[in-house]
Amino acid sequence: MSTDDRFRAGRAVYARNLAVDETTAQRLMEARAGSAYVAETYLTAGGPGWSGTHLTDRDRNVAAIAALVAQAVTDERLDVYLTAARRSGMDDDGLTELMILLTAYLGQPSTSLGMHAVRRSAPKPAPET
Repeated sequence: MSTDDRFRAGRAVYARNLAVDETTAQRLMEARAGSAYVAETYLTAGGPGWSGTHLTDRDRNVAAIAALVAQAVTDERLDVYLTAARRSGMDDDGLTELMILLTAYLGQPSTSLGMHAVRRSAPKPAPET
């Protein structure tokens, strides 16, 4: 795969994860991290980790969630993957089980922050009419 192909594939991955079009994804990411950093990120995401054929999007999102929670990253960066995991078929019961499982390996401090993020980012029920 050429560098240009990896860049395009990586940009598509981030657009999918952010649930926006590719132009918006690039604008949002460059505003946060700058164009040089984003270009490297796209090249990585365009490789086998995010664009390979042996993992599902759900698998990738679970891995990203676990890695972020392990580092106590529970801000909007985690919310992106929680939302993407929900889009890929994982419900809040599954995310809760994931946090409980991670507690055995990571300890309670970071996973309690992760559990708070799961609850905070959960879709709100529609108001009764």
